[in-house]
Amino acid sequence: MKLRLFLLPCCLLVMSLASHGQNEFRQQFVNAKNLFLEGKYNLAMEAFKPVIPYDAANPYSQYASFYYAIAAYRQGYLSVAQDMLNQIRKVSPNWDKTEEVNYWLGVIHMDNREYFEGLNSWKGIRNQSIVRSIEASKKKYLARIDDPETLRMMLEEYPNDRIIASALAQLLAGQLNNPAAREEFETLVRKHRLQRGSFINEAPPTYHKPVYTVSLMYPFMLSTLDPTPGRKRNQLILDLYEGMKIAVDTLSRQGVKIELRAYDTERNTTTINRLLATPELKNTDLIIGPFFPDENKMIQDFANANRINVFKPFTNNSEMIGSNEFSFMIQPSYETIGEKSAEFTASQPLKNKNCIIFYGTSKRDSVLAASFAAKATERGLNIVLSQRIPRDGSAAIIDILATPTEFDEWKKPIQFTIEKDSIGCIFVASDDALIYSKVISSVETRGDGILIVGSKAWLEQPALDLEKFEQLNVVFSAPAFASTRSRHYQAFARKYMRKNGIPPSEYAVLGYETMLFIGNSMKQNGVYFQEAFSKGRIPGYLTQGFDYTTSHDNRVVPFLRFIKGELTVVETL
Repeated sequence: MKLRLFLLPCCLLVMSLASHGQNEFRQQFVNAKNLFLEGKYNLAMEAFKPVIPYDAANPYSQYASFYYAIAAYRQGYLSVAQDMLNQIRKVSPNWDKTEEVNYWLGVIHMDNREYFEGLNSWKGIRNQSIVRSIEASKKKYLARIDDPETLRMMLEEYPNDRIIASALAQLLAGQLNNPAAREEFETLVRKHRLQRGSFINEAPPTYHKPVYTVSLMYPFMLSTLDPTPGRKRNQLILDLYEGMKIAVDTLSRQGVKIELRAYDTERNTTTINRLLATPELKNTDLIIGPFFPDENKMIQDFANANRINVFKPFTNNSEMIGSNEFSFMIQPSYETIGEKSAEFTASQPLKNKNCIIFYGTSKRDSVLAASFAAKATERGLNIVLSQRIPRDGSAAIIDILATPTEFDEWKKPIQFTIEKDSIGCIFVASDDALIYSKVISSVETRGDGILIVGSKAWLEQPALDLEKFEQLNVVFSAPAFASTRSRHYQAFARKYMRKNGIPPSEYAVLGYETMLFIGNSMKQNGVYFQEAFSKGRIPGYLTQGFDYTTSHDNRVVPFLRFIKGELTVVETL
């Protein structure tokens, strides 16, 4: 930082001094000042010392004290400089250069990471030249802060400070995969009129085209694909592609022209790099993929550098999109599923607000559990237990929930370690059958009507009879759920059957829905159709819809339960 001095020593040099004492102090001050200007700060400090003490014949005391402090600062003696500046304020509170003293005290506080004290030293300064230096210093020092909460506290104290707001926005720009951080970032940009492009690689203005190019980058594995009709190892990718091709045909009939290109990544990073070097990919309008996390960074970096939107249909992992402004998830993230599950649970007529969380050992389970706990607490639920369950320790669930302490006359348990009716809900952040089956079995044993919230993935495993889910009123979060009873689904299923001879899998449905959403979005809003996301939720075609108003994952999460044997959407958040 270029240190500035605002004093006007030239005024001192031309002062007319009458007495011999004044001339002597003047000569000493001038000699010391010359040493200071030559950068000989240690010698300057020694030379200023005789001029510092107050004397009726000495008009240079405050100036010598000030220069002494700055010389000490420039040698790294911050405490010496601070003591001298505080002494000036105490001895000469009405000195006309006090604002300069306060400026340097603020700088020293900032160097010591005493940010609030530094801001307090600066807040009363009115001299515009000093204010400009404060602004430059503030930008430098606040950029060192890596804790958003510290900057939030500063902004509470100085709500109209654009530099603090900008520093906070810069930190939040690296966390935009978090919906709360994104919402806070957008609020700062709007309120303080910040330039979004200063913090993120912002999408350029959108534009329309007669034909849009969409490129799939998946391991189709054409060179090793078995030509027999049996199920393939990468069947979910092949099904996704088949669903997308039917959607492209549907869009064409509606006047939306999509050129769908499929690139075989071969599960090989060398192949991916070769594909990314081709002009046709650099000029594509949108990329779908990749599938594997270890391929993701290459495609993310490519998309960000070339400003190409990337959509990921399969994943719920927010790390797959990171903070890339051009990357989106068709499904909700684990964080969103956890939050929405908490919102749903809190909105139900529970017996009481006490809640238990069980989760497995995977990172996915931990993220779901933590997100649920944070939002549930915010919504007034009381998390009495959050228990991590290793796969070989699932018996602990029965010990926690269904250990009897009292029996009736027929030896049937009527009371438990955790008393009956003392728990309102249980959130199970795991798709491991050993975990959720133990929870369901324990709740059945208790017989006290605890609400269980889990995942639709449970229905894909034959661990329990489906009747049990209805009897116990279990609710499932179901991202990208498509009801097979809807007329739109049945129309798609008929098209798929005619072409492929088999009913569509859930991945074929996902491919169809993804391509219809992308194609119609391009038709309505052009290549960079995310400009329209701020308008709110977008209706789905087979699913419950899409919502990217505050994040780059789809914030729509339906919740299902069995009603008269039929899986039914009871709420969509």
